[in-house]
Amino acid sequence: MVRDYITDVLEDIRRKNPGQEVFLQAATEILHSLVPLLEREDKYIKNRIIERILVPERTLMFRVVYVNDKLEPCVHTGYRIEFNSAIGPYKGGLRFHPTANLGVLKFLGFEQIFKNSLTGLNMGGGKGGANFNPKGKSDGEIMRFCQNFMIELQRLISDVSDVPAGDIGVGAREIGYLFGAYKKIKRRFDGSLTGKGLNWGGSLARTEATGYGSVYFANEMLCKKGDALRGKKCAISGSGNVAIYTAEKLYQMEALPITVSDSTGFIYDMDGIDVMALKKIKEELRLGLSEYLKYRPKAKFTPLAEYPAGRNAVWNIPCDAAFPSATQNELNLEDAKELYKNGCRLICEGANMPSTLEAIDFILSKKDMLFGPAKAANAGGVATSGLEMAQNASMQSWSFEDVDSRLHDIMRHIFRISYDTSKEFGDEGNLVLGSNIAGFRKVADAMIDQGYL
Repeated sequence: MVRDYITDVLEDIRRKNPGQEVFLQAATEILHSLVPLLEREDKYIKNRIIERILVPERTLMFRVVYVNDKLEPCVHTGYRIEFNSAIGPYKGGLRFHPTANLGVLKFLGFEQIFKNSLTGLNMGGGKGGANFNPKGKSDGEIMRFCQNFMIELQRLISDVSDVPAGDIGVGAREIGYLFGAYKKIKRRFDGSLTGKGLNWGGSLARTEATGYGSVYFANEMLCKKGDALRGKKCAISGSGNVAIYTAEKLYQMEALPITVSDSTGFIYDMDGIDVMALKKIKEELRLGLSEYLKYRPKAKFTPLAEYPAGRNAVWNIPCDAAFPSATQNELNLEDAKELYKNGCRLICEGANMPSTLEAIDFILSKKDMLFGPAKAANAGGVATSGLEMAQNASMQSWSFEDVDSRLHDIMRHIFRISYDTSKEFGDEGNLVLGSNIAGFRKVADAMIDQGYL
């Protein structure tokens, strides 16, 4: 009966959200995990929690026009999806990327509800962005775009209602321009954006947080089995903040990161990724990964054009653990099979929904393989954004060590509540089921308490 209900709900949202495949994928993964909870407690169906939680509380779409350096007007579409505020103000990043559209941002906002719930902090779920690509743009063009984007976004945000952060394409530079425009328009200096500069309200360890948190979560999974990351070879995809600081923390845990990737291809460095070189190439020079060979000539660069059809070649490299840290659906069924065949026994998601449903089903079918789902494993970034909000509210600035320690505690808490919930519902160690039920139950109970508005 419950499974039929879930099937009907999914078919209904498919009809109502045509073309939004990644949103439907996220909903499918979560809703099927909730079957044991819905069979045990009928209050969630009686109160129509599933139907309510699948629809954003508010969606804003707006035109953003800026003038480029050639004095030509450029037109983009901006978005803010305020998905759920049952346990706190909307919290979620802004993504500036050509692929940013309503379906992608709804998927990210929907995932954010449960990710934020798992942290134990009082944060609701939201997401936003625009189909604007900062790559190749001058600082002046990016500044003008951010200022015009904020003219519309400022209608929604504040430190107690909706608190955006950065995401793909939105780093410290973009947050600075956005906050400057917000402050000018609203005449307020508050914690309405996170990811701010350290000398004007930002938090230490925020840049590192998602990567560090992913590694902390992976180590918790291994520790539960009496193992640890020490000595393990680790494949990483991506080369942004998540990937860079995953590699950095792996070294601190005495593991060896051996790959990174970007839109041009991937690097395999059998001696271990040179994190300082990677930071210079990606954070300072903003160049492609082929530049890495100038620093480590013995490494191998494989261009994107040489990838096997339908595959991400980074997952062909034999490793003990894999950290998909680039983008959604970058690890498919064939990739998962290849990783398993080559000895990988742990996959920890640093990106948002980087594994396809088929890949996840395969991984979970292997009882000797550990899997850390994104909403649990990559929650470190938003958790530290929450810590930045706390520092802003109290007009304090905590040390790097203090923030990192709190982050470690939060990731340990997320693992434990996810693991304990999986055990409670009869599938011990299935962290997809455990994290989905734990994240959902907290939000759903708050929605019931607060009535039907």
